[in-house]
Amino acid sequence: MTNPDSARVKGSAPAPDKVMHKLVSLAKRRGFVFPSSEIYGGLSACFDYGPLGSEMKKNIKDLWWRAMTRRHRNIVGLDASIMMNPTVWEASGHVSSFNDPMIDDRTTKRRYRADHLIENHIEKLRREGKEEQALAVQGAYEAAGTAPDPNKALYSLIIDEGIKAPDTGSGDWTDVRQFNLMFQCDMGAVADTSGTVYLRPETAQGIFVNFHNVREASRMKVPFGIAQIGKAFRNEIVKGNFIFRMVEFEQMEMQYFVKPGTQVEAFEAWREERFNWYTSSLGISPEKLHWYKHDKLAHYADLAYDIKFEFPFGIEEIEGIHSRTDFDLSQHQQFSGKNMEYVDQVTNERYTPYVVETSAGCDRLFLALLSDAYHEDVVDGEERVLLKLAPKVAPVKAAVLPLMKKGEMAEVAEKLRAELSEQFLVQYDDAASIGKRYRRQDEIGTPFCFTVDHQTIEDGTITVRYRDTAAQERINITEAAAFLASAMA
Repeated sequence: MTNPDSARVKGSAPAPDKVMHKLVSLAKRRGFVFPSSEIYGGLSACFDYGPLGSEMKKNIKDLWWRAMTRRHRNIVGLDASIMMNPTVWEASGHVSSFNDPMIDDRTTKRRYRADHLIENHIEKLRREGKEEQALAVQGAYEAAGTAPDPNKALYSLIIDEGIKAPDTGSGDWTDVRQFNLMFQCDMGAVADTSGTVYLRPETAQGIFVNFHNVREASRMKVPFGIAQIGKAFRNEIVKGNFIFRMVEFEQMEMQYFVKPGTQVEAFEAWREERFNWYTSSLGISPEKLHWYKHDKLAHYADLAYDIKFEFPFGIEEIEGIHSRTDFDLSQHQQFSGKNMEYVDQVTNERYTPYVVETSAGCDRLFLALLSDAYHEDVVDGEERVLLKLAPKVAPVKAAVLPLMKKGEMAEVAEKLRAELSEQFLVQYDDAASIGKRYRRQDEIGTPFCFTVDHQTIEDGTITVRYRDTAAQERINITEAAAFLASAMA
């Protein structure tokens, strides 16, 4: 293997606290993510995916969809409406209990989650070595959850501990009150309560209410799953960390319906499969992925784990695997009056299925992939930034680079680009030196560059340059499409 680029690569790991700033800048500059409605000053926690970002996000969703529906005979897809009959959200508990405890600072007019203020205070005490005080505050915090008035108990704890706002140091607090995270809107010409609907805060309920529709139309037998990718909306009190926490986001969820008593086996099987997907299909570094077991479970769950990723700002959730028991179907049966039971045609057993859920955040995963892929190194004394994205994830699969802008080289290069574009997203770049063109492609994560040069005209071979190592080799130009197809397999 020859290597005109010398491939003398020296790596350097940028400081985690600087990575996010660099990622946000790169994302905007190169067309991954833009601030929404930026010319009007933007809108908090809302973002637009640019040309490269929309391609990469589509790749993520396509990989998830294939892993869920194509590789499993008993999982089918659904695309449910964003707005649903409001009783759906009463049955699911979102109207009454999808709330966060909110507190405002009168001086700065800023809003905070009361529970987060207390949790951060406990962590601060532990960092300072005040373990006994931290345990006392932790005990009071847990007791507040079962107090006759939890909001008052949280407020008293914040005041007694002298907890201040982490960003301003102010602490002129209002009372704690519950804040429902659902977006409410009016449907119809008259704005009254009878026309109130909600933007869905999760995609799962669209699956549950269609349980029998999908089962009958697809002739499914338990166990089977229903997968869905779609938008969800949450009026978050605390937003931030770029696209990690947004008010409008995209979920990739699958609800797997099983016979009661078999949920633990199904749960463990999905837990293993979902973790492996991140490393095998997406190429995420295994050491950056962590399991988190929920000891304090939601009222409807009997098992829950999160897959967490080491972001530059901390270890945070990217996917949850939950055993939801029969709560959802039972609730919809009660509120709708429709029988949600399943009848086994072989044994004549009748039961309400249990559900094992896998729920991944597409936007959070997008950010995790960018964070994991971001590298800085030096090639032959020249600094470069590169995104080491897996070829299946990278938005641009290859770049075609003619050594000369005009003449036979340009004609051959354009013909190659047109042929490859039938199957892959490729870029054609003939501006600036070949080195600068390589660096441009490195920065957006393009795994391969095909260079058309003088030797191409002589013997029909092109140079393949590898992003991660800067190594190069020659292949016949007729092999380029098969080369890319093999890399995407």
